[in-house]
Amino acid sequence: SDAGYQKDRVVTEEEWLRKWEMGNIGFHKEQGHPLLQKYLDVLLNGRSGLRIFFPLCGKAVEMKWLADMGHSVVGVEVSEQAVKEFFSEHSLPYFEEPVPEISGAKIFQSTSGNISLYCCSIYDLSSSIVGKFDGVWDRGALVAVNPCDRQRYVSLMISLVEKSSSYLLVTVLYDPNKHKGPPFYVPESEIKSLFG
Repeated sequence: SDAGYQKDRVVTEEEWLRKWEMGNIGFHKEQGHPLLQKYLDVLLNGRSGLRIFFPLCGKAVEMKWLADMGHSVVGVEVSEQAVKEFFSEHSLPYFEEPVPEISGAKIFQSTSGNISLYCCSIYDLSSSIVGKFDGVWDRGALVAVNPCDRQRYVSLMISLVEKSSSYLLVTVLYDPNKHKGPPFYVPESEIKSLFG
C-alpha cells in the first residue's frame, strides 16, 4: 500500500522548530547536496543571473554557493534559528525587517542583496510577495510536507515559477510501511499527478 502508513501523518510547525532547537537536523548537509552539483546544468540551462527558490530552505549551504555564482536566491524557512545560523556560519552580514503582507513574518536579507530568506510558513507566501522564479531546488521540501498538504504545496510551487523555469526535485525511495516519516515517501506516480 503505497504510503498508506504515512498518509495521515502530520508533523506540526512546533515539531520542526523543536528539531532545530535540539539540533536534530540530520537532513542538513554540511557539504551541500551532490545531486545539485551533478544536475546544476539542468537547473541553470545555460542561463545566468537567475532567481532561484529554496522551499523549506533550512540553512542549506547551496544558497551561498548559487549566490556566489551570481544568482539571486530566495528561501523560506519556519525556523528563525536556521535562518540566523545560515548567515552566521557563512559570515554574511544581513539585515532583517518585517514582511508587511504577512503577520509576524520577517525577511532576512544579505547586505549584498542576493540572498533573501523569509521566516514564515511557506503557505503564507504568494507570487505577489516573492515574485516568480527561474529555478527551484526542492531538496527536502516536498518530502517534508505533510502528505495531506502535498496538493496545496505543489499548487503554490507551480504559481511561483516562470513558464521556462527548471525544477529540481529530490525524493527518497524506501518502504513507507517501515518508516513513519519525514522524509515522506512520495512515489513517482504521485509526483506526476501532482505536477502534471
